[in-house]
Amino acid sequence: MQNSVIRYLDQTAESFPNKAAVIDKDGSITFRELRDNGRKIGKAISGKLGCSKKPVFVYLPKSVKMISAFMGILYSGNFYTPTDVSFPFEKVKGILDALKPALILTDEKHAETLKEHGVEAELLLNIDSVETENPGPLYLEKTIDTDIAYILFTSGSTGVPKGVIISHRSIIDYIDWAKKCYDISEKNIIGNQAPFYFDNSTLDIYLMLSCGATLHIIPEHYYSFPAKLMDYVREKQINTIFWVPSVFINVANSDVLSRMDCQCLKTILFAGEVMPNKHLNYWRKYIPDALYSNLYGPTEITVDCTYYIVDREFSDDEPLPIGVPCPNTDVMVLDHGELVTEPDKVGELCVRGTSLALGYWNNPEKTREVFIQNPLNHLYEEKIYCTGDLVHYNQRGEIMYDGRRDFQIKHMGYRIELGEIETAALGLEGIQDTCVIYDAMKKEIILVYVGDESVNANSFRAELVKKIPKYMVPTVYHRLQKFPYNDNGKIDRKALMKKYTNV
Repeated sequence: MQNSVIRYLDQTAESFPNKAAVIDKDGSITFRELRDNGRKIGKAISGKLGCSKKPVFVYLPKSVKMISAFMGILYSGNFYTPTDVSFPFEKVKGILDALKPALILTDEKHAETLKEHGVEAELLLNIDSVETENPGPLYLEKTIDTDIAYILFTSGSTGVPKGVIISHRSIIDYIDWAKKCYDISEKNIIGNQAPFYFDNSTLDIYLMLSCGATLHIIPEHYYSFPAKLMDYVREKQINTIFWVPSVFINVANSDVLSRMDCQCLKTILFAGEVMPNKHLNYWRKYIPDALYSNLYGPTEITVDCTYYIVDREFSDDEPLPIGVPCPNTDVMVLDHGELVTEPDKVGELCVRGTSLALGYWNNPEKTREVFIQNPLNHLYEEKIYCTGDLVHYNQRGEIMYDGRRDFQIKHMGYRIELGEIETAALGLEGIQDTCVIYDAMKKEIILVYVGDESVNANSFRAELVKKIPKYMVPTVYHRLQKFPYNDNGKIDRKALMKKYTNV
């Protein structure tokens, strides 16, 4: 019975012992080596902590070594929280203060950084010297599927990071579905983009573990150079990718695929923000035989709760559905506690099922705010997660994303979804990417865009008024060479708000 995600590795190490599991810029590791390394690390951890089910922080570069660290922590019966060693230490310290880890896995170089910032040496375990540690037993048999597998920290609205708690059961449920839905096997070669502190990486890592697929950790700087990125994909014959839309947008805007054969790609998945059909159509034109799928979900529901396999043509200015619920997940559209079932009526997307996180680490108040009692069930306790995302059903019964609840504005007496303006603007000639923000003090809708110099405010207004009502047409326009992006590769809306408004 699968009660721990680490069982995936035990099985693939037996089935594909000498097959490459993970490849990074410095080398590779086989499934057998990954299992053996993980067990060594796990014994070193349990020698220090015993059977503790405690948080272990991972302070290592994104690499084969980091994956080995995750495996060791899971083998020890504890749970992991990753970060990025390139983060300003103030951000790392915020996570450490919130998590209060029992142990930190690092290497010699990064141990020095931690000690320089006041982290006690007794808290550190050098992953390169586990052979010299006093080993303890592995506590795998004491792990049950409701135990914590990992905690990922997301930025809180107050500036205090929130630790989202994900169980083994939730990951198993998600991965077993994805493996079946997208027909993933040992033949898949996955090109990883998502940082390991970002929940999209869960799909990459655990599909590799469960199926015996090979995972390429694509060097991060390649994503700034679309031609270099796609040349890497072609060279390594990567056939499966799960990237944020901004990467697809950059490749399309650079017109790389018109001069480079990337037909090796067979499974193309995306999530994390809205995928514009304008850019998706470019990919579909040049790689027509691949399966394309739009996935949706916040960290709090274990990566994704809805999906849409692209099965028809869309015009550039049409929105893409986020589809239907993943199996064993119930998605409810609620409006003031009432269930919305009719097409085109907007409500908040709420989720119930195995996918739900266990809440926020040591933050019961914030947990109670968004993990609430199902308002449709008055007979027993049943938690649902309120995503804060607004959606509606289209005439086909597919779920359409309308934007964040906090991206809905009231302007000139009208309720407006900023995402609707972005979609309309993206359909215009010469526009490569858009982001719409609102200055509540000045009552101005602001369109920030990347596009041709020939596009100006007057031409924008003249074209947009043909697509959206006049009250939705932006009054302020700013052209950028490129957008600022946050750590997860999404457009940094906070940075744009700070730059162009009084917020």
